[in-house]
Amino acid sequence: MLRVFVLFLIVFAGIIVGPMLAGHQGYVLIQTDNYNIETSVTGLVIMLIVLILVLFFIEWILRRVLRTGARTRGWFAGRKSSKARKQTKEAMLKLAEGDHRKMEKLLARNADHADQPVVNYLLAAEAAQQRGDTIRTNQYLERAAEIADTDQMPVDITRVRIQLAQGEIHAARHGVDRLLGQSPRHPEILRLAEQAYLRTGAYGSLLEILPSMAKADIHTDDEIRVLQEQAYIGMMNQLMAEEGSDGLKRWWKDQNRKTRHEVALQVAMATHLIECNDQDLAQEVILDGLKRQYDDRLVALMPKLRSGDPEQLEKTLRQLIKQNGTTPLLSSTLGQLLMKHGEWMQASEAFREALKQRPDAYDYAWLADALDKLHKPAEAAEMRREGLMLTLNNSQQP
Repeated sequence: MLRVFVLFLIVFAGIIVGPMLAGHQGYVLIQTDNYNIETSVTGLVIMLIVLILVLFFIEWILRRVLRTGARTRGWFAGRKSSKARKQTKEAMLKLAEGDHRKMEKLLARNADHADQPVVNYLLAAEAAQQRGDTIRTNQYLERAAEIADTDQMPVDITRVRIQLAQGEIHAARHGVDRLLGQSPRHPEILRLAEQAYLRTGAYGSLLEILPSMAKADIHTDDEIRVLQEQAYIGMMNQLMAEEGSDGLKRWWKDQNRKTRHEVALQVAMATHLIECNDQDLAQEVILDGLKRQYDDRLVALMPKLRSGDPEQLEKTLRQLIKQNGTTPLLSSTLGQLLMKHGEWMQASEAFREALKQRPDAYDYAWLADALDKLHKPAEAAEMRREGLMLTLNNSQQP
């Protein structure tokens, strides 16, 4: 620009100086309605040069003014950004202290100038939710959504988390379903889905996401198995409430063999069937489970059966005693079954065997009942006294 200006001056200097040296300055007439302006060519050129210089000077002044304004605005913006960073750091300290009110104020004060404004507004929304301020929580979420533009996932995840905390479980369920459609393996979305499905009773949906949760290492294998059992038992509860024993039968038949062979599910299924008074199927489930794998929980259900085939149960118990040895549970369970069909002597022997291995107030009481039937009132009274003393001693222990 400077070179062009210098060249411009040289050219016009030649135009001015040349005619002056030659003695021919020329004549220029500018005529208007009321005025006539007369000058030489040299004078006109000088005026033009002065006019150009004035324009350049005005441009220079304007440029300096505008540049100064931009610098001023940049200084103020930088100051606000620096302040926002400082306030964000202070807010994190308040988060550690549990001071959600102060944390919210620090995060929201200069959030638009923070390094990550969306994060500031989302954290401020969670802080407001902790205080129970629903209005401010929604305001911060809306502002975060505006700034986030096309990247709405962090906002949606925070919204679902807040909805769960506020007890809006059906809204959270809707949000989780939509998020899973966008990112089915996102760890935080899966965690939120677990909460939403458990709280809304969507056990089928929970079972569907368990493989993804296992791949994402959200839970250990044992925790995944517990969740699976919880989902299946939840489905059993719903079926029993809605369709009774028929619904349970149909559902159990539709399950694959691996599911039907899960001991925890066998225990739950037998328990539900006993409550529905479907004794035959309950016994079938218990005996099928014990044939495949011994489990105390299945044995403990045998005395709760109010009908069925007691001889088959007794036979199974004696086989289990041969295989596993005489245990307090097996002996006590056998004694209870023998009492049901009046075999008082054998029942008393089974209870005595159980009591040899460990004292139990219930076994003392059942043994006393069997002794009464055998016309041994004194010994029966002694067993009741032993049971009472055991109960009192256990109640006094911390």
